[in-house]
Amino acid sequence: MFGNLTPVVKNLLLLNIVLALVQGFFNIDLIGIGGLRYIHAETFRPYQFFTYMFIHAGFGHIFGNMLALFIFGPWLERTWGAQRFLIFYLITGLGAGVLYSGINYFETRKVQNDAMYYQVDPNPEKFNKFIIDHWYLNNDLERMIDQYAANPDNPQLEEESTYIVEKIYEQKANIPMVGASGAVFGILMAFGMLFPNTTLMLLIPPIPIKAKYFVLLYGAYELYSVINQAPGDNVAHFAHLGGMLFAFILVRSWSKKGYH
Repeated sequence: MFGNLTPVVKNLLLLNIVLALVQGFFNIDLIGIGGLRYIHAETFRPYQFFTYMFIHAGFGHIFGNMLALFIFGPWLERTWGAQRFLIFYLITGLGAGVLYSGINYFETRKVQNDAMYYQVDPNPEKFNKFIIDHWYLNNDLERMIDQYAANPDNPQLEEESTYIVEKIYEQKANIPMVGASGAVFGILMAFGMLFPNTTLMLLIPPIPIKAKYFVLLYGAYELYSVINQAPGDNVAHFAHLGGMLFAFILVRSWSKKGYH
């Protein structure tokens, strides 16, 4: 099984796994160093557009991405050759990071502006709106909102609400995006375009499905997840869609030039 691995896929698997082991066994904060940050965050560095795609947040995260790379990557590398496949992998990963950063810029900028607006004139109504718009309710926040609404002139509650708003912005601005998912979703898109009628066997439910329908359903799910993103959902769905978008553009462009 492993003997059928193509060279670039094999090296990508090794690189991602080695970095995960280094992070786990040597307690090195690779996410803090190489995770892709909000571009105006103090911790943002341009190299993070490249490094984020080789770092993962846990076993489940890396297992899912590497499994997809292991299954679908060799098909594309045998079709295009090692050099073109590596170019494809890097472009889709970088493209996913750029699209994610663009969306993240506007979303985080809105949080920053609303936080500054709140600090100018804090009050219970604006605090409640800020939490609903930019965070998710839990028991502590609900209790704080109720107390502040009942005591709008309490300076201690006003100060606490301002502190909470500031911390929410700081957390939003410093959440790193990591993982090979952008490039992996690009691989899935390319596989669906180049081998549309190949039959895949799903795990849950265990039914056969053609590659083109699998990709369409997965893309539709990611789009739905973006539109209806649940509170606390920390999956970078825009990065997944970005990888698929750049893959679509590359495959179409290369196909027109005769690279099948």
